[in-house]
Amino acid sequence: MFGTSGIRGPVGDEVTADLALAVGRAVGIDAERVVVGRDPRESGAFLTDALTAGLRESGTDVVDLGLAATPTVGRAVAWESADAGVSITASHNPPQDNGIKLWQPSGQAYDADLRERVEDRIRTAEADLVAWDAVGERTTVDATPRHRDALVDAVDLAEPLSVVVDVGNGAGGVTVDALTALGCEVETLNAQPDGSFPGRPSEPTAENCQSLASLVGNTDADLGIAHDGDADRMRAVTADGDFLSGDVLLALFGRAAADAGETVAVPVDTSLAVADYLAEAGIETTRTPVGDVYVAAAASEPGVAFGGEPSGAWIWPTETLCPDGPLAACKIAAMAGERPLADRAADIETYPIRRTSVDVADKAAVMERVRERVADKYDSVSTLDGVRVDRGDAWFLVRASGTQPLVRVTAEAREEDRAAAVFEEAQTLLSKATV
Repeated sequence: MFGTSGIRGPVGDEVTADLALAVGRAVGIDAERVVVGRDPRESGAFLTDALTAGLRESGTDVVDLGLAATPTVGRAVAWESADAGVSITASHNPPQDNGIKLWQPSGQAYDADLRERVEDRIRTAEADLVAWDAVGERTTVDATPRHRDALVDAVDLAEPLSVVVDVGNGAGGVTVDALTALGCEVETLNAQPDGSFPGRPSEPTAENCQSLASLVGNTDADLGIAHDGDADRMRAVTADGDFLSGDVLLALFGRAAADAGETVAVPVDTSLAVADYLAEAGIETTRTPVGDVYVAAAASEPGVAFGGEPSGAWIWPTETLCPDGPLAACKIAAMAGERPLADRAADIETYPIRRTSVDVADKAAVMERVRERVADKYDSVSTLDGVRVDRGDAWFLVRASGTQPLVRVTAEAREEDRAAAVFEEAQTLLSKATV
């Protein structure tokens, strides 16, 4: 039911009002106060109502943030002295999907144990409903201004910049507010919240953000910012109009956040270029499974200064353990104000890395066959998340998506020909496992 990023799926099929009601009842058993917010998807309104009903009939008070970025929800759990937070969002998924993601007071997503507890309660229809005169209250709070103020306080801009922000028709307008408050000249793309995502697909990839890159590259803008539907992700464009890879951003953020002797948490599909660049400054890396909940858990450990994912999730543990795309936008603006992003990126030696995704009918069965084949063939294998094979001068990873019926393949080497060969090797392995 719960993937690494909560519940996600097509509305009316996997994600229904009945499910939202059941989640509300399950969370409400041991929560006295819960913060709830949603992205602009039309289905979010009735899913919020259903989830809120389940909470209130359990005697739980609800703080309704309305339309709010996921990091606003994550931060507001502590601000509102709540026991949990709920984001009604499918993040970067297409408009026909929606989802439910649960947050702890620290801002970290529910971990495996907490998710399993909620799942068990839903399966057994466990509930603790109260009498008619003991139902929880529902109050409305606008937490976005407080989030904006926290972002402004978190960074220092050497000088105001000209920034283009592609909000992606999502909930990330707080980025525009914060950058404006910091003195930046801000131009927006797709700023009107619309859960059908008419401006571009929600996921902020290079392909989907071509208009942003073109506008930044052909104007005097210093920086471009792009978010997904709930603004937990952030990607960036240099003043030259180049869309930076997630690995380059991870390297830049990690180097800026950590000092020598400290550690940066990265998922298993991260480029070797990140570790190499950080090592130059005496910064170590620790690998985690893919998913912000795992990166956040690692980032909460002593000595870990930052955690991030190449997909665009960035975590500064001293601020919040929720991936905060608007905070990342302000951080990258501060960096660009001190030195152009293109110059910073040029310092990072990048390597050829290949990624693809394959639709599969039963990803669990496919991955089991992959593990069996790899165990028989290779010596250096990690099963921390999926199957990662170290080939000495190269590596490849085969892992099931936590939110979609896909198996993802990643391969990298420091030389182009070697990367192509290892990528083909991994694809062949997966192909044989899907037969």
